[in-house]
Amino acid sequence: MWNISLYHDAVALLRQLIATPSFSREEDQTAQLIAQFLQSHRVATNRHLHNIWAVNRYFDPAKPGILLNSHHDTVKPNPAYTRDPFEPAIEDGKLFGLGSNDAGGCLVSLIAAFLHFYDQPDLPYNLILTATAEEEISGFNGIESILPQLPRFDFAIVGEPTLTQMAVAEKGLLVLDCTAHGKAGHAARQEGENAIYKALPDIEWFRTFRFPKVSPMLGQVHMNVTMIQAGQQHNVVPACCHFTVDIRVTDAYTHEEILDIVSKHVQCEVKPRSLLMRSSSIPLDHPVVQAAQRIGKQLYGSPTTSDQALIPGPSVKIGPGDSARSHSADEFIYLDEIKEGINTYIRLLEEVFQEKRKSM
Repeated sequence: MWNISLYHDAVALLRQLIATPSFSREEDQTAQLIAQFLQSHRVATNRHLHNIWAVNRYFDPAKPGILLNSHHDTVKPNPAYTRDPFEPAIEDGKLFGLGSNDAGGCLVSLIAAFLHFYDQPDLPYNLILTATAEEEISGFNGIESILPQLPRFDFAIVGEPTLTQMAVAEKGLLVLDCTAHGKAGHAARQEGENAIYKALPDIEWFRTFRFPKVSPMLGQVHMNVTMIQAGQQHNVVPACCHFTVDIRVTDAYTHEEILDIVSKHVQCEVKPRSLLMRSSSIPLDHPVVQAAQRIGKQLYGSPTTSDQALIPGPSVKIGPGDSARSHSADEFIYLDEIKEGINTYIRLLEEVFQEKRKSM
């Protein structure tokens, strides 16, 4: 059994993180808190921008590695908050506060698991811990910015709220900015070409089209038109109609294949914002997946994106908390979930280590 002091330290750190605003691109203070916490446990830390990372004491470059990753940035508070989002209050076994569930509970649980193994001299894998920034905005100054500086790793465990079940696949994200072009004119004289009307058939296509290939783990590709802007005043026929499409891509299609299908069916101008947030998956016979099944974890495909999309190589997503609470008003995580998170990460790594030792 792991030392219960790891849990108390994890909760204390999480309360500090909640009390310290860390919106994406503004994570300087929480990065400092995490570095100071690790240093207080005699762990040497590295920092690049607002990203912190460390390796186990007996790091051996000849050994394979496991990346333990979670993020410390948050979204802005939901307007429906009734509590102070930066007050880490504990009530009825719940720890409230912005970022408590997404992904503070996961981060501090991963840190606790890292500390549990930190001083062990005979680990069959190196452990590389990263607490990263800009996850909520898929920013360039988060995990992507430090990958070239990290030691090599064979696979990654990404801390996100999954009720400590294991996501072995994750949908990607493709955001399209679309523009339908018309011609301005006076509304009273029925002049011009109304760009809104020209956009309507394309919007209807995005609403009704179903991609034929369905992923066994992630299901269908889903498309939603989420924003529309057109016109400047009531008596002018709009010359342009801009709309945005949110596409959740499965492992059945590449982003390029999605774009090709879209271009063949719509008349509007289509510009993708990024091609980076791709769907990810891991073979079900991978050692970390097999280890999860041995300790009784369920496997599933996740509809939400994370830093997993930016991490090269095999990866899984698992952690305490519930994704349904993420970005919600009066966000919270159960204290028992943090205990379970620490226990899950430690048991999962022990299983992976045990199997690796058998093969050595």
